[in-house]
Amino acid sequence: MSHAIRSIAIAGLAGLLAATTPARAAQAGWRPITIPASASAAAPIPVNLYYPTQAAERSIAMGPYLAHVAPQGEPAATFKGLIVVSHGKGGAELNHESLQEALARAGYLVAALRHPGDNWQDHSLFERGSAAYLDERPRQVSRVLDAILSDPQWSDRIAKDARGPRVGALGHSAGGYTVLALAGGRVEIGRLAAHCNSHRADDPIFCRKSDPNAPPIAASANTTDATPLRDLRVRAVVALAPLGVVFDAGSLERIAVPMAIWSAADDRWLLPRFHAEWVAAHVPGATLHVVPNAWHFAFVDPPSVPIPSEDGDLRDDPPGFDRPAFLRELQRDVPAFFDAAFAAAATP
Repeated sequence: MSHAIRSIAIAGLAGLLAATTPARAAQAGWRPITIPASASAAAPIPVNLYYPTQAAERSIAMGPYLAHVAPQGEPAATFKGLIVVSHGKGGAELNHESLQEALARAGYLVAALRHPGDNWQDHSLFERGSAAYLDERPRQVSRVLDAILSDPQWSDRIAKDARGPRVGALGHSAGGYTVLALAGGRVEIGRLAAHCNSHRADDPIFCRKSDPNAPPIAASANTTDATPLRDLRVRAVVALAPLGVVFDAGSLERIAVPMAIWSAADDRWLLPRFHAEWVAAHVPGATLHVVPNAWHFAFVDPPSVPIPSEDGDLRDDPPGFDRPAFLRELQRDVPAFFDAAFAAAATP
């Protein structure tokens, strides 16, 4: 039995698309770039780009992960679209290496950023408090989109239609929050305190992480979107075990982009009923995939060395859960979702 509960409509569209589009690219190209700092954004943003190429892949150790890519390989003439990837709290642009490579082999340009101030080396953004953290993360992704979509080397290859470039976003955990905000989810920061006051015993890891030393939130600062976080260029979203309790329900109900949400059934970090399932229940048309017997880090490639977190080692899984097999499913299902979402958008 499949780990994920799949949408029949998505599967049907993906099958139709497979019959009418060119064969998948055989290899995943890779090159790192840096989005420079600016007057309004003090920190540069490191980005790993993955893309279809005919250059030969090779295995390369990148930190605790093993990549299978063609460094600096010549990009294909066209890409199906651009997918930006947002990692979780304290994570890295390599956390979803195999999925990023799979998207590239399926024909997409993938931009996986390392969030300034919220990565394995630097936690300064979280230390500024919840409001700053929730506000800045989506803006960093929009900066990456600004840079890539204004660079003819990349933008001229990205498929376009009447609505413009085909852009999707994928994120895990805090990255799931990030892509939901880009899709139109509106943060109501007061929901954090209300949730943890009522459900601290039920959602202990998340509520312990909600910074108790952050400055108090004034009533007039109840939301983070004095300047909206939504990015209209993002036209399809995949959220993996997302942080969701911070969103205003009404804003989720107004989201109109195709969305697929994956939930780890036994997630102890972000309990699904408060986060992934709650979001899926409020976003019209969202498809929820529940992964049985899975913990929060089921969506992350297993690193070669121990990496501790508030919920144990990133490599740990419940007894009987086959993470490599599940990740192979994800590598098939996520490109199929984006294929179907963009094909549906192009249908008159």
